[in-house]
Amino acid sequence: QVQLVESGGGLVQAGGSLRLSCAASGRAFNIYYMGWFRQAPGKEREFVAAITWSGGRTYYGDSVKGRFTIFRDNAKNTVHLQMSSLQPEDTGVYHCATTPAAGFSQYSTWYDSWGQGTQVTVSS
Repeated sequence: QVQLVESGGGLVQAGGSLRLSCAASGRAFNIYYMGWFRQAPGKEREFVAAITWSGGRTYYGDSVKGRFTIFRDNAKNTVHLQMSSLQPEDTGVYHCATTPAAGFSQYSTWYDSWGQGTQVTVSS
């Protein structure tokens, strides 16, 4: 089992930046992909970004391309999500998730370990 803990959420004005972090522990050696998802009230969970545990490949949802960057701190078993040019529509609870599967998927059902989430609120 992989344990995931997110941090870094908060309140920011439109146009601002935040960095989210997800620290993995437990059977972290079993991770192939780590992804970030977000969910706004009344909306479905949305894929944001994903990265291979090796850090070699990254993927982004269309709504965040060019604004968000996912990267890994290998020494700390931590993946960061740098978010820039934030807009009110980026508001939601952001969850990190992992999968041991080698293929990439943007569907949340592909990921089997989830963190509790961190709230991001972007004011206009």
